[in-house]
Amino acid sequence: MKITVEVSNELLTKVRTYASKHGTTMRALIEKGLRHELGIENIQWITVNGGLPRGIKVADRAKMIEGLMK
Repeated sequence: MKITVEVSNELLTKVRTYASKHGTTMRALIEKGLRHELGIENIQWITVNGGLPRGIKVADRAKMIEGLMK
């Protein structure tokens, strides 16, 4: 969806410079900032038949990462 956002010239200049230096876009920075403020993590869940492997719980991030690294 396209929207219009008004920001100060000073902020716009800083955002463009930052985006250029970091190889990203202003759109990506805005989306990342909004997700951060809203507490939305950028995780894509992929489901398969059979569910999670034994001993791995979604709430235990360390165990999930450990299980994925095997």
